[in-house]
Amino acid sequence: MRNFISDSVQQLKPSGIRKYFDIAATMEDVISLGIGEPDFVTPEHIIEKGVAALRAGETHYTSNSGTQELREGIAAYIERLYGLHYNPDNQILVTVGVSEGFWLALKTVTNPGDEVLVPEPCFVSNAASVHMAGAVPVPVKTLVEDNFQVTGAMLEAAVTPRTKAILINYPNNPTGAVLSPERMLEIAAVAEKHDLVVISDEIYERLVYGIQYKSFAALPGMYDRTIVLSGMSKSFAMTGWRIGYAASTPEIMAGIRKLHQYLIMSAPTMSQVAALAALQDADEDVEAMRQQYDKRRQTIVAGFNELGLTCFEPRGAFYAFPNISASGMTDEQFCETLLQEEQVAMVPGNAFGESGRGFVRASYATSLENIEKALERLARFMQRHG
Repeated sequence: MRNFISDSVQQLKPSGIRKYFDIAATMEDVISLGIGEPDFVTPEHIIEKGVAALRAGETHYTSNSGTQELREGIAAYIERLYGLHYNPDNQILVTVGVSEGFWLALKTVTNPGDEVLVPEPCFVSNAASVHMAGAVPVPVKTLVEDNFQVTGAMLEAAVTPRTKAILINYPNNPTGAVLSPERMLEIAAVAEKHDLVVISDEIYERLVYGIQYKSFAALPGMYDRTIVLSGMSKSFAMTGWRIGYAASTPEIMAGIRKLHQYLIMSAPTMSQVAALAALQDADEDVEAMRQQYDKRRQTIVAGFNELGLTCFEPRGAFYAFPNISASGMTDEQFCETLLQEEQVAMVPGNAFGESGRGFVRASYATSLENIEKALERLARFMQRHG
């Protein structure tokens, strides 16, 4: 028989993260600093709202856009955080996580062959999603010397007549970088000069340390050319509930909603009920988790630096991105050897783009005890290999 797999799927690279999780799953006593998922359980009062919805028989489809109550809650939440007003009737759509919203946004605003600027290192699905939408990802390399913040000059150098959009993901996965106000204005200037749309993945917006976060859409002139993507997974420890949202102009959202209608129908009903409870009454829970992440962040960054694995200070999300050149290994060799010899799982930086080579991603979304044990094992490892 002929090969029934399409060329576009065959050309997609497998996720660079899964390999190490699969190996770790076959081993005992592994400390995983690889997975980008909160180790906290969803706060109990949020869980209870979801359970109550199930018991009340709320197991049917909702509106394609999501329940009216949740869309109103999202609108109120965004306005409270950033002073931005989105009409819940035609400017907000509830999605199955940011991943769905990301693809919908790309498919809505790009034609086949359009180029999307993708700052790297970036989440493993970013470039792949651009490909799946039929567009062309154009990697834009960021540097540790710039704290992994993309600059206006970097973007300007990558713009061509086919450029349609800029994708930004700050706070960033995998580096933990957060854009400074000056960098945000530089990006905005490039978007305005070349008439580009900005797709802003803000899923880690509440997990920042020592700084104030600002939504990209709140910048002067950016409201009408920005698609804001966020959700419940990271800040609220609700990854398995699969609730995200997209917010933009009525025109853009009409296109996004059209695709969502055919692709998904609606996000999980009971999860929407729980998400509304989170948005309305979980600020204390978010702050408690953020403070714990901050303690872990300080511990792991200091530990890497003490071992000669130079690590710039991440200011958001829950990842550290140390340089492993002191080991004399490539990032893949480092992760494979560390896992085999000391049962500590990390992810090689090149899984997040070529500009991540020479670095590894370590998630501190695990207990402080596990982080301290991992650093002890890493110290033994570096004595042998450093």
